[in-house]
Amino acid sequence: MDATKGTEGKYDVVIVGGALSGAATAVLLLRQRPQLRILIIEKSAAFTRRVGEATIEISTYFLTHSLGLAQYLNETQLNKQGLRFWFANERTKSLADCSEVGPRYMARLPSFLVDRAAMDEEVLRRACALGAEVWRTATVQKVELVAGGNQKITVRHQERVMNLEARWVVDASGVAAVLARQEGWWRANTAHPTTAVWSRWKGVKDFDGLELATKFPAWAKHCYGMRGTATNHLMGHGWWAWIIALKGGDVSVGVVFDQRTVTWPEGGTLAQRLKDFLMQHPVGRELMADAQWTDGDIHWRKNLPYYSTTFAGDGFSLVGDAAGFLDPYYSPGMDWISFSATCTAELILAQQRGEPMTQRIERHNRDFARSYERWFQAIYQDKYEYFGEYDLVKLSFLMDLGFYYMGLANQPFKRGAVGLTEPYYSTKPSVPFFYFMRTYNRRFARIAQARRERNCAGQTNDGQRFMFKGYNFAPSSAWPIAKAIAEWFWIELREGWRSWFRKPAGAVASQNTVLAKVAMKPAP
Repeated sequence: MDATKGTEGKYDVVIVGGALSGAATAVLLLRQRPQLRILIIEKSAAFTRRVGEATIEISTYFLTHSLGLAQYLNETQLNKQGLRFWFANERTKSLADCSEVGPRYMARLPSFLVDRAAMDEEVLRRACALGAEVWRTATVQKVELVAGGNQKITVRHQERVMNLEARWVVDASGVAAVLARQEGWWRANTAHPTTAVWSRWKGVKDFDGLELATKFPAWAKHCYGMRGTATNHLMGHGWWAWIIALKGGDVSVGVVFDQRTVTWPEGGTLAQRLKDFLMQHPVGRELMADAQWTDGDIHWRKNLPYYSTTFAGDGFSLVGDAAGFLDPYYSPGMDWISFSATCTAELILAQQRGEPMTQRIERHNRDFARSYERWFQAIYQDKYEYFGEYDLVKLSFLMDLGFYYMGLANQPFKRGAVGLTEPYYSTKPSVPFFYFMRTYNRRFARIAQARRERNCAGQTNDGQRFMFKGYNFAPSSAWPIAKAIAEWFWIELREGWRSWFRKPAGAVASQNTVLAKVAMKPAP
């Protein structure tokens, strides 16, 4: 992929990282301004696996409408059929006994189960076809930021150390977070201490296959769509697991757990421990009994969430995981890429047009800081406290997804790409929804803890089946949200009152330790 363009060592944009976030930013820029000299610096010879491999509605819009990948995705990836959740307790002896939440029919809006390594290569290929230069395998050793001037980048490539200049540096380096760590902006999100373990497997049983339909005929008839091509979640107190089918027969399987609650098993290989952990759940035991992991494709990452205190300046911008990471539950990572890549491209194009940058950069930093903090507090803070409760997860699923559809996912579909310039909860109209979502999330966590204190946790985890018709963008989609709110209030009156005035303990107490406000450092 090495080209001769830009051999004088000066570029308009140098992008650190060639996976989805970096390659997508290059594509957006070159489609609007083909004359830009763009260099992508990628450290790997081949892309590796990611935590979770599924899109949701906003990222699907970005991939199909902004990047033009619709045909590629339909030909090479699997269409995703929503989200599905499985619960167990001491009474569940088999898959059919487990309580279940999921769609009854096929999905109304497109989303995909994706092989990220393959898709990232495709987006990078398209960036090259548009004129981007790629150095691979190359590493960035240092970046000297110069506000309003040419950034200076020291790169090692083909056993040579070279000094480059570029008006813009885009950090798309993922968890390496090159700029945030170099400049001291990187912060661990200690209020959400999670770990992920994941791998690729073969021989995982097919949810929709003849074997399970014959073994559990009544169970098979409940769903009119496809269970196997949903993102399937196995749920437990303090943890959840994903089972994601991929094109060609591989299955992505992983566990994410709260370190305050779950102790990871010791002894044996990491892959064997992952399998042993999943086999404790009846659904995992049924599906994974004969499954085999792919040698060399087992991954572990501790302390998943982090964020940067600065997201952009006049000459640099952070995109994707280089700017922050929350949690793979609900697959928000590619939404974050969609927002950050779109907004970064808009920053660079505005500067190229000669427009004033100060207010744009201030807004960019403010919006992404608010988005990270509010999305974390509204959705993820101590959510793992109630992952083992069927009825509470069902209600949170209905409200989380409903508000996502009604207030977030509909924006790009109705307004076009401009809807990708306002990240989650960064606008004033979204503030009441943020407070409401944060409230019910906190209450569910506290109710679940109170149940454990009374030794009555997980009582609805067997024999329950909620088959959801699905959301769309019509006003009628507000009805499931309203019903979920009414059911929440009933739970509060029936049992929630026990915890109204009691001081929380354990993990829930961390809700009193609010994620530190993102400090707006002056851009260098």
